[in-house]
Parts: sequence; C-alpha cells; structure tokens
Amino acid sequence: MPAIPRKDILKKFRGMIDKGVPIVGGGAGTGLSAKAEEAGGIDLIIIYNSGRYRMAGRGSAAGLLAYGNANEIVKEMAYEVLPVVRHTPVLAGVNGTDPFVIMPLLLAELKTMGFSGVQNFPTIGLFDGTMRQSFEETGMGFGLEVDMIAEAHKLDLLTTPYVFNPDEARAMTKAGADIVVAHMGVTTGGSIGATSAKSLDDCVVAIDAIADAARSVRKDVILLCHGGPISMPDDARYILSRAKGLHGFYGASSMERLPAETAIARQTADFKAVTLGGEKTKPKKKKG
Repeated sequence: MPAIPRKDILKKFRGMIDKGVPIVGGGAGTGLSAKAEEAGGIDLIIIYNSGRYRMAGRGSAAGLLAYGNANEIVKEMAYEVLPVVRHTPVLAGVNGTDPFVIMPLLLAELKTMGFSGVQNFPTIGLFDGTMRQSFEETGMGFGLEVDMIAEAHKLDLLTTPYVFNPDEARAMTKAGADIVVAHMGVTTGGSIGATSAKSLDDCVVAIDAIADAARSVRKDVILLCHGGPISMPDDARYILSRAKGLHGFYGASSMERLPAETAIARQTADFKAVTLGGEKTKPKKKKG
C-alpha cells in the first residue's frame, strides 16, 4: 500500500475530533497484529523495534538497548506489516539519535516504502538522571529527535512524536509535529510489563501540562496519551474524560501484547478443560 498523504490523514482526524470520536493508534510487532488492529478499526499503526521484542516475549524496554539496529529492524518489519495493511496509515518508529544514518535519505526511503509518517522511537526521553545527562552532553540528545521530526515535516510525512515534559512538547510542536503524544512511561501489566508507574490521576496532571505547552505554540496541534498505567480501555476512558482537550490514545503493549497474553492463556486453559471421552449419554429408548 502506498503512503497515505498527510493532508488526507489530518482531514480525517480533524473530522473525528469535531464529532467527538477518539483517535486510536497502536503498535504492530507482527503482520497478524496489524491485520487484527485494522479489523478492529484502528486509526494509525506504528512499527517500532520494540514491537519485535515484546511479541517475542521480552520487555518493550529492550528496544532502548543495543540488541539490534533499531532503524534497520523497522525496515525489516515493514515487509511483514505493510503488505497486509489495506487502508490504515502505517508509521515508522525512527531512532533519531542514530549517528550512522543520513536522516533525510532514511526518511525519504521510509516514505517510498509506504510509510505515511514517523514517530521518535527509540527515544532518549525514556532515560533520565546521569544516563540522560551523558547522552545530552555527548551529542546524542533529545534535540536530534526534534530535528528528525522537523526533517520529516519537510517531507510532508505525518509526525507523531513522543514527549515527556512541557519543554519537549513545545520543541516538537515548533518543529512541526502534527500529533504530540504525552508519554507516561513503559506500559504496566502482563507478564513482562513494568510494575511501577504514575497513578492515573498523576497522568492527568502531567498530560494537561504537556497539552498546555504544545498549544502555547500551535492551537490546532492534536494531543494523544500513551503508556504507564494507561494500559486498558477503562484506563484510557478515565484519562480522556478528565484531561483537557485530549484527542485519543496510542497503545503499543496495551494494543497487542496484553490482548495476546490474555487470549492465548484463556484459549489454552479452555482446551485443557476438555475431558477425554466427553459426556456419556444413554441411548434413547425406541417407541413401541
């Protein structure tokens, strides 16, 4: 499927916002995940390197470490996902701090492959403390992710960056971000999810601050939330009903890993509950 024009995606999304319909995006670590998400009516599909790890039974945070080349993994995954998606925009998770890419060429290649947009993942935003300071001081800071989003905007790709605080929200919106995604941390729940996170009410406060910062730059920026304790539909419902002017939700683990874990475990348990021989029934008596 060829890339869907950015203007067409935004026109659809603005119409949804006017009607009060939430925009929902989701990560796809496999072709089957993408097909199932599209069947469910998803609005955006995103291919991250972390999708490969989580659907292989490893934590999504593996996508932040040196277990593989993130940008190359996304291109490999494209051959599994893009051919089976029929009408949904597919975005590429781009490692904007990769020192071994010529970013304009990479982005142009992704667009040619059929990607309609990009997101900044892996992201330095998920590091803090001494490690974050080291990245920033040695030329691998969040600013490179902002530069990547600006370059993608020049190529008329849809841009949906993750941000983690108001300053990053302002920077990404100035760079031309179409959709700013307030990231609340690694998703909790399931067998390989995080176990520590903000509360949902803490998330509302953080998301409101990010939204206010983004809108201080451009009023029409679209705002979505992602991660942390926002792992199930009821969590998203809670946040969307309380955060100011939030337009939807991005799911990754919550869209493919958690449903797969639950459904496969339940199906296996149901099969294990089958008894050998089944129910024994008495033959019916003949009349007369």
